[in-house]
Amino acid sequence: MGKNLLIVESPSKAKTIKKYLGNDYQVMASVGHIKDLPQKELGIDVNNNFKPKYVTVKGKAKLITKLQDAAKKASAVYLAPDPDREGEAIAWHIANLITVDDDKIHRVLFNEITKSGVKEGFKHPRKIDLSLVNAQQARRILDRLVGYQVSPFLWKTLYRGLSAGRVQSVALRIICEREEEIDRFNSEEYWELFADLKTQSNEVFTTKCVKYKNRKPKISNGTDAKEHVDTLNQANFIVDDLKIKNSKTSPAPLFTTSTFQQEGTRKFRYPPKKIMYIAQQLYEGIEIGGEPVGLITYMRTDSVRISNDALIGIRDFIKQEYGEKYLPPKPKYYKTKKKNVQDAHEGIRPTRFDMPPEKIQKYLTNEQFKIYSLIWKKFVACQMTSAEYKTKTIDVKADEYIFRATGRDLVFDGFLKAWSDEQNIDSTDKIPSKIEKDEQLDLEKINSEQKFTQPPARYTDGTLVKELDLLGIGRPSTYATIVSTILVRKYIERTKGKLIPTDLGKTVKKILVNAMPNIFNVEFTEKMEEELDDVESNKKEWQRVMSDFYSPFKESLDLMNERRMEIKESLQEKTDEKCDKCGSNLVIKWSKNGRFYACSSFPECKYTKPLVPPKIIVDKSKVCSKCASPMVYKEGQYGKFWACSKYPDCKNTLPFTIGVKCPSDGCDGELIERRTKRGKVFYGCNQYPKCKFATWNEPLNKECSDCGYPMLERKETRRSGVEIVCPNCKKTIKEEE
Repeated sequence: MGKNLLIVESPSKAKTIKKYLGNDYQVMASVGHIKDLPQKELGIDVNNNFKPKYVTVKGKAKLITKLQDAAKKASAVYLAPDPDREGEAIAWHIANLITVDDDKIHRVLFNEITKSGVKEGFKHPRKIDLSLVNAQQARRILDRLVGYQVSPFLWKTLYRGLSAGRVQSVALRIICEREEEIDRFNSEEYWELFADLKTQSNEVFTTKCVKYKNRKPKISNGTDAKEHVDTLNQANFIVDDLKIKNSKTSPAPLFTTSTFQQEGTRKFRYPPKKIMYIAQQLYEGIEIGGEPVGLITYMRTDSVRISNDALIGIRDFIKQEYGEKYLPPKPKYYKTKKKNVQDAHEGIRPTRFDMPPEKIQKYLTNEQFKIYSLIWKKFVACQMTSAEYKTKTIDVKADEYIFRATGRDLVFDGFLKAWSDEQNIDSTDKIPSKIEKDEQLDLEKINSEQKFTQPPARYTDGTLVKELDLLGIGRPSTYATIVSTILVRKYIERTKGKLIPTDLGKTVKKILVNAMPNIFNVEFTEKMEEELDDVESNKKEWQRVMSDFYSPFKESLDLMNERRMEIKESLQEKTDEKCDKCGSNLVIKWSKNGRFYACSSFPECKYTKPLVPPKIIVDKSKVCSKCASPMVYKEGQYGKFWACSKYPDCKNTLPFTIGVKCPSDGCDGELIERRTKRGKVFYGCNQYPKCKFATWNEPLNKECSDCGYPMLERKETRRSGVEIVCPNCKKTIKEEE
């Protein structure tokens, strides 16, 4: 008999598991999906019960042959892609391709990539769950129907290359509507009153006015505020009420995917895609002392369940590390209030309780250490005792005014011993230790502060993920992709951590919402997520869900296409600007390079000009080599350049260098910004074709501190966001460094 064959998704996971299984197993990786819908066609037979057309993923043909050969020789085949819908679909495609008897094929799930986790997975082999496969297939087909049939409408209405998505477009709508709220917001002035008071024991503390004539004070201008200040300067301040009580704060549950991404983006400013990428590395295995160890459980989950073994392990750690007083009498169990929770596996937690972050820090990158520490501390804290506080509230009466001071002293830190987060540290307002009811207080000073009401805050990566989670839009595995997609598409931009819609994003949102209001809205998208969950739980057939969706979608699609010219014209903004050629009014239109002026008499008159006139820079130090005139900075189809100021009499040009020397050995050239025929920016040497150095990433005139390479690059990917990297040694550093 041949060896057992285990097929996983990731090569790094295969490497880790191979060391656990020994020589009786051959471990291979599919490297993600091996079959998918075709890229250049819809790939769905709508008239044949939505039958999908699956094709081999580009570059996977040789791998499939290797998997087939290995499966034929194996005594048993174990399929172990990730324990979710996507992994189930991958296992199903592999099973259909390896052409061996069904009784030889087993599906195994590894919630954690540890020796015990792998052993536990092999204890419970099962058949492929077609309900999970159908749920993934339905979601994939649904997204394809929307994307491949709505995106061409955007191409015809704006320009080619745009995309629409069932979930991403709703996320864009949420961001745009928040921006509209901010634009509509009218800030109002108000004033607050504060009194600095001194007790009989000479302790000074600050109070805030919370009532005036038994109502919340409403002071709308400085004149009224001054009148109140004048009145209070003559008033007597007496302690009206004094309350002291004990309170407790309980720890929050361990991380789900949503809360993990929220906390990671808040604490480290990492984009969700990067957070999940780092977590994937920790899940698949890190080399520690020569042996790969999967450090965390599977990170795509909306469950807060904890296994009994994990509870025993973490309680032993808390007792040894922190002592009995930090360990509650019984383990803490958590329930989620969120509906439609997929409880396939546990929440996100460490797998080994003998490996705290500090102990294995030398084996981790800086980013891995941060993410692992976050998961570790959250899990430890969730099984510790509550934090205890003593809260003191002082109400001070001054004629018809009530002033209040509140303070909270930490009596016992409890779970804060592990989860020392700034959000858990209360204000350090000084509250008198010796003060009594009816005590007369001395007024030190009355302060009035001008303030203004604030608009709702823009979304960050974390708060957007939280909103999507609360609304039931998308699933744990999709949050990071949703955010990164609309960023890459330039529908939104991240500015100082805030997600702000671009003009393009606002326009796309306007088109989609006006054209298909019943499809691109929160309620409809939430309902579709529930229907897809019903497919997974075997309550509904996936074809029926597709049919129920497609009928209203097709009606909206047909109506939208009928109204295309009307919608396109509605996007054109009329102006009072006149055409330089025919005198007609100019309108503002869209192209792939943004908005521009165009003649309203098109196609008879094809005059256009930039919406914002290009900034003309004359550099007297740059002299035309042909006529000795100054050179002028310009931008053309293929990028930036210097042109002779005597154009069109003199058509001489020079390349526009970016101040970075070409890093090629023996080259004395400089790098210039160029564009391809399709408008994509790249950077190349100005000595081309003599030197053919080129890069897609923005060069930076900084030397690598590790290898001495003469330049770094600013690189942006969907997975990791923006990074500064050395193209030679691949070192990654923070932009601020």
